Amino acid sequence: MFLYDNEQAEKIREHSQRMEQRGEIEPWLLELTYDAKLFKAFVPRELGGLALGLPEALRLFERASWIDGAFGWLVTIGSGGGFFCATLPEREAAALFSGREAVLAGSGLPTGTAKPVEGGYRVSGRWKFCSGSTYASFYTANCMIEGEGEPRMRSFAFLPEQVEVIRDWNSLGLRATSSHSIAVRDAFVPESMTFDIASEPRYDDPIYRVPFLPFAQTSFAAVSIGIARHFLEECRSFADLKAPEWSAAQPRRLEALLGAVEAQENRLNAACDRFYAAVESSWAAFVREGALPDVRWDEVGRVSQEAAGEARSGAQAVFPLLGMTALLNDHPLNRTWRDLHTVTQHSVLLSL
Repeated sequence: MFLYDNEQAEKIREHSQRMEQRGEIEPWLLELTYDAKLFKAFVPRELGGLALGLPEALRLFERASWIDGAFGWLVTIGSGGGFFCATLPEREAAALFSGREAVLAGSGLPTGTAKPVEGGYRVSGRWKFCSGSTYASFYTANCMIEGEGEPRMRSFAFLPEQVEVIRDWNSLGLRATSSHSIAVRDAFVPESMTFDIASEPRYDDPIYRVPFLPFAQTSFAAVSIGIARHFLEECRSFADLKAPEWSAAQPRRLEALLGAVEAQENRLNAACDRFYAAVESSWAAFVREGALPDVRWDEVGRVSQEAAGEARSGAQAVFPLLGMTALLNDHPLNRTWRDLHTVTQHSVLLSL
């Protein structure tokens, strides 16, 4: 798999600034992602997927995010959409997920409305933060059903010709993720292109029975860990570059920076070890027993939040020691810091 090739990783990083300026990943990188089936981590093999277990997928997300934050986020979000192949009707799932370039973009927020009509629904709505919106082969979003008494939520799959991509993603970090809004206006969606994400999954693989919240928490924590590792490596490279100058003129500054980086690396490594230990033991029990008590999933969520928190606080502790260079938007120190703070801003990673 190309993802573990350090030469390819360096090539991706050489294009990170250009991708951020363009607001999307490079076409050649998208092709490599298709070739490696990285968007299909959770798609079953019969549909051309990798059928990974959760711990293996999290290592993949961390590695991709270590290479480049936006790339890792897109791999993570694109992979997560594979869950829906287990609850969409079988024929439609095969059509949507089997292709080499199959990947969805969408939103879990129920900011659309659907009116029942013969054979399906008429749907309108607008949904924010749909990562990968510019290259998705299809889209999913949640709507509230109208005209049936008490409103209820249902999920809908849209084809590209039904969707308008509204290029409004203007964030602090992860700027190359094309996380734009999408809009659908009075589109007909047949019943067979709708699904209930809480329904019994069609496949027996345990991954499709993982509750959404710990799945999201572990996935985003892995992204946070990967970006934080990259940030701290960039800090070490910066210290090495400045060492000849600072050793003579500002030895205490160099010592302070290197000491802070080492301390935060140790804290991140410890949090990372706790994170993977909790995930792997819980996953093994889940596979073996077919279920886990809520308290075990809560523990997985807690260590995910702690790992993301260590990643964020470690970057905040080191950043003031980097000087003016870290304020330059086109410098890797700045980009990795911004990407990390964008990921860790996600609500599922905040301990409230």
